Amino acid sequence: MEEYKKEYSEQKFSNKIKSYAQKMGKDLVYRSFLMYYAFQREDTPAWAKRIILGTLGYVIAPIDFIPDLTPLVGYTDDIKVILFATAYLASYINDDVKKQAEERVNKIFNTEIP
Repeated sequence: MEEYKKEYSEQKFSNKIKSYAQKMGKDLVYRSFLMYYAFQREDTPAWAKRIILGTLGYVIAPIDFIPDLTPLVGYTDDIKVILFATAYLASYINDDVKKQAEERVNKIFNTEIP
């Protein structure tokens, strides 16, 4: 898992998400960063980190079940995967993780999350 952790630097992940942010929408971007920052926590167990890696990998991968280029429905599979993972791993998404995700999303969208 350590070899994959190098690929998930905050800057690399942020750049990748920025390129898709407008298409993905604020909620999916926010939830993606929740997962990212939960992954960074030392007290998140290895099994949860594997789920996070799989989820984020699926979201940023150019190939997935429903192509992201498909109008209107392209991100529905990504949304479902992120919603499931954030609900399943909610106990590892603490206030600090939420704050970090909000700050990052605010920088990307130049707004506040409601």
